[in-house]
Amino acid sequence: MRLLIIEDNRDITANLMDFLEARGHVVDMAGDGVGGLHLALTNDYDAIVLDLMLPGMDGLTLCRKLRTEAERHTPVLMLTARDSLDDKIQGLEAGADDYVVKPFALREVETRLRTIARRGLPQGQAQKLRVADLSYDIGTYRVMRGEQAIDLPPIPLKLLELLMRASPQVVTRQQMEAVVWADHPPDSDALKAHLHILRDAIDKAFVTHLLRTVRGVGYQIADPNAAA
Repeated sequence: MRLLIIEDNRDITANLMDFLEARGHVVDMAGDGVGGLHLALTNDYDAIVLDLMLPGMDGLTLCRKLRTEAERHTPVLMLTARDSLDDKIQGLEAGADDYVVKPFALREVETRLRTIARRGLPQGQAQKLRVADLSYDIGTYRVMRGEQAIDLPPIPLKLLELLMRASPQVVTRQQMEAVVWADHPPDSDALKAHLHILRDAIDKAFVTHLLRTVRGVGYQIADPNAAA
């Protein structure tokens, strides 16, 4: 893989570069947000390792600029020393695909980079999924709730497809983690964070809520007004 590391801690950068290059990857680096954004916009990378706290431009701002202003969809693995759920959600909402919390294992970083680099959006013939007034056109990746278009990052979009295909059945946490992360599930907050983003997008602004938590089992998207 061709990778970009944007990290101002020289020891962390050196350790990551030594490990990843020894594993056969080509690695560029930047020590600040402005330089990192420039490299991300002028080169093609399979994935980016992005620190949250950076001089010049913080990681959240950089990620938002990359996604919304430049419309670049290079997978981003965010590094953070902040272990709260709110901080993780903030990073994911900014456009990061995944995250690891410092201190981290180098092998875990490589595994997550491989996962987000190869993770594609749903393939195949166009197909529209519908639950109540929520629709998802898999051919165009277009999500609508009534007349309102909804934008979702890749992982919440994958979770939406899984839940809508299964509707009205309940999907377990284990099933969701297996679809998104295969054999390398992250910490326990990751799925919760992505589902939080999904719930906010498809339910928060609407009177009827479709995404339901089934305590101790998993999650379900279903029309509450449908006949049992």
